[in-house]
Amino acid sequence: VCTLLDSVAGCALHSTLPQGKGYTSVEIKVNYLKAVRAASGTLTAVGTIVKAGSRVGFTEGVVTDESGAVVATATSTLLVFDLP
Repeated sequence: VCTLLDSVAGCALHSTLPQGKGYTSVEIKVNYLKAVRAASGTLTAVGTIVKAGSRVGFTEGVVTDESGAVVATATSTLLVFDLP
């Protein structure tokens, strides 16, 4: 679930970046709220942008199970940089 949250947080920021810019995770804080089991069904993750700055981005992510229950949340800080 942590990797999933890191991915959706990064993709949310990526969607705002112009060509020639990249990003990398600097920090991620994950909160596990509910156990994930086979009966949890398909997991869905959504990333949102809190602030997309020119050098640092702040995002959030939420993972829900098939019933819509939140199983984990995260906040992420990402560094924005010029690609070579």
